[in-house]
Amino acid sequence: MSNCTNLYFLSTVACQLSECMDNEEIEKLASDLIVLGYMLENIQRTSSITCHDNSKCVI
Repeated sequence: MSNCTNLYFLSTVACQLSECMDNEEIEKLASDLIVLGYMLENIQRTSSITCHDNSKCVI
C-alpha cells in the first residue's frame, strides 16, 4: 500500500498530459520515458558494481 501514492500521482500526471498532448506526442514521451528508465537502471547497476568492488564508490 505504500506505493499507492505514487500510482495516484502518476495516474493524475498521465491524465493531465493526455488532455494537452496529441497521440503522437504522447507516444514519443512514453518512449523517451522508457529509455530514461533503462538509463537510470544502468547507472544504478554500474554504480552498485563499482561501489561493491572498491572501498570508495565512484559514479
